[in-house]
Amino acid sequence: MSQFDGQVALVTGASRGIGRAIALGLARRGALVLAAARGANAQPVVDEIAAAGGRAEVVALDVTDGVAAAGVVSDIVARHGRLDILVNNAGITRDQLMLRMKRADWDEVIATNLTSAFTLCQAALKPMLKQRRGRIVAISSVVGQMGNAGQANYAASKAGLIGFCKSLAREVGSRHVTVNVVAPGFIETDMTRALAAETQAQWIAQVPLGRLGTPDDVASAVCFLASDEASYITGQILAVNGGMYT
Repeated sequence: MSQFDGQVALVTGASRGIGRAIALGLARRGALVLAAARGANAQPVVDEIAAAGGRAEVVALDVTDGVAAAGVVSDIVARHGRLDILVNNAGITRDQLMLRMKRADWDEVIATNLTSAFTLCQAALKPMLKQRRGRIVAISSVVGQMGNAGQANYAASKAGLIGFCKSLAREVGSRHVTVNVVAPGFIETDMTRALAAETQAQWIAQVPLGRLGTPDDVASAVCFLASDEASYITGQILAVNGGMYT
């Protein structure tokens, strides 16, 4: 039997990068993965999962639409009878120095990265509490722990996720629902690959392990926290940053 056989997992921001790796990792371990992204953007990862013999479905979702998010969770439970794992991964950046940052840049980042987690957790807790079992994992960032110039909005949203999850873990632990955070450091994504070699070298110089992380490094941490092996872990931050911030 695979690790997540019979379990249903919803992953937001699943179309690329870390979200794609998380969706693939959960499916590889036996979960039915609901891959959420705007429009049909998650179709390629669903096709990839199916080609590998896994099970997945596309979920079209704008996570900033609270009504739609709650509807997605209700639909999942109606069709599959349960929801075992929620991974709040969807996130954006709108980087700018504070004096130049527009209010819209602040609002959009907070809505996408933080408020969406509130909405989805509130909806997902209904079936999880009824089941008396659930796993919630939020993807924060090392920036939410140490800050970064030009990313006040992003850092606030990612730090907010940490406080949110720590509080929620205390509320729902008695019903065997765990809530944890994975905080990645510098990870190889489309964004980092587009950077100049000199900039990448400056980043890597800050990492004791001497390399950027991979999406699979983050996905492995998420799969661990979603598993029975982590049943006595809740309200914690699992840093996946190569030692750059401890």
